[in-house]
Amino acid sequence: MQLTVIGTGYVGLVTGACFAEMGNEVACVDIDERKIEGLKRGVLPIYEPGLEDIVRSNVDAGRLQFTTSLKDALTTSDVYFIAVGTPPREDGSADLRHVLDVAREIGRHLDHYAIIVDKSTVPVGTAERVREAIATELEARGADIPFDVVSNPEFLKEGDAIADFMRPDRVVVGCASDRARDRMRDLYATFMRNHDRLLFMSVRAAEMTKYAANAMLATKISFINEIANLCERLDVDVENVRQGIGSDSRIGYSFIYPGCGYGGSCFPKDVKAIIHMADECGFEPTVLKAVEQRNEQQKQVLFQHITADYGSDLKGRHFAVWGLAFKPGTDDMREASSVVLLESLMAAGATVAAYDPVAAETARAELPKAWLERGTLKIVNDQYRALEGADALILVTEWKPFRHPDFERILKLLKSPRVFDGRNQYSPQQLAELGLRYTGIGRSNLRQMEQAQKVDKGRRSS
Repeated sequence: MQLTVIGTGYVGLVTGACFAEMGNEVACVDIDERKIEGLKRGVLPIYEPGLEDIVRSNVDAGRLQFTTSLKDALTTSDVYFIAVGTPPREDGSADLRHVLDVAREIGRHLDHYAIIVDKSTVPVGTAERVREAIATELEARGADIPFDVVSNPEFLKEGDAIADFMRPDRVVVGCASDRARDRMRDLYATFMRNHDRLLFMSVRAAEMTKYAANAMLATKISFINEIANLCERLDVDVENVRQGIGSDSRIGYSFIYPGCGYGGSCFPKDVKAIIHMADECGFEPTVLKAVEQRNEQQKQVLFQHITADYGSDLKGRHFAVWGLAFKPGTDDMREASSVVLLESLMAAGATVAAYDPVAAETARAELPKAWLERGTLKIVNDQYRALEGADALILVTEWKPFRHPDFERILKLLKSPRVFDGRNQYSPQQLAELGLRYTGIGRSNLRQMEQAQKVDKGRRSS
């Protein structure tokens, strides 16, 4: 099948590469000439495990090509995936300018029946706007060309996107015509060899399904974080609670790991967007607003633990930070908890040495240049080098190399034996036996925090 994917960001590039891997001829289109030229040379704009190999092998096989001309791609394809960005506006709503610009361009050049697929995460009713934009352009040309608009949201996890696409839990397709339904069934048939995972529904239901899925996962994260914060105040280890509720098959273990808040390009944006949709309908989304508020507060928890130990003035303090990406398996730092932590540490006068196995270059490009120029932030190329002379180690992203480190080496390199674990990766008992003072999320930290606050007050009064 001949396909066109418009947009070579995270969703578009994974979609195009995986369809090509299954034998389809795919043209990926983007207006960014530098990005397209880089892709032609095998230089990817994002990090995703396994993606580079798939892109290169399919380019070499002639199944995957990159171009800046949508008009050229329109001459052969009969399915067009719109996979451009939908960034949040200031009010939280999704910005659909790029989606509608693509729709209008399709309408200006379309000369045969085609299926236009909304792959981007878009609010309910977007397919209708896409249809209207295409129809308006066709009418201006005096062209009577049939087309269908389909909603086919992605459910990809950064760091595991290839497996998610190639072996999906489900493929949601919202369409209104038998012709589009049959074509989409044919397209996804190669991914359904084991059993049928295609879910057909109305277009608006498909659009809502994407938002509801991400909002549900974000809710589970904020819920367990709220329970963790309560556990600290009741001298309860949240890890016991997590295992106790996770063993209930109605709840399960997924997405109930306490931490320092969720980030990335999906959950924060999509929760804001669904809240905005609800507000526009005159409906008060009480739960969703609480989910967002808890997450914003959760991103401050690590800093609160640090200041409980060292006081609010951190001048002269130096910290090691492990992990900058919003999650393992990606270089994406959008809405990352690390950024909020770094901002707070810098504002309090601290200096930081940070290490991330993948996101170092992203950090250098996206974090304030002044931090790097003044030397208040150093991004180092070794996880143990970051520890040298630090007052404490702060774990923010649970990369695999951080899960079972050399604790005796950590103890020797740190100026003081202090670990703040933002992802509950370590055993408090094990670290205590080694002589490392430990603070996690919901790991019965309150008494420890209160004692530290008393010590700090004693220092100030003396």
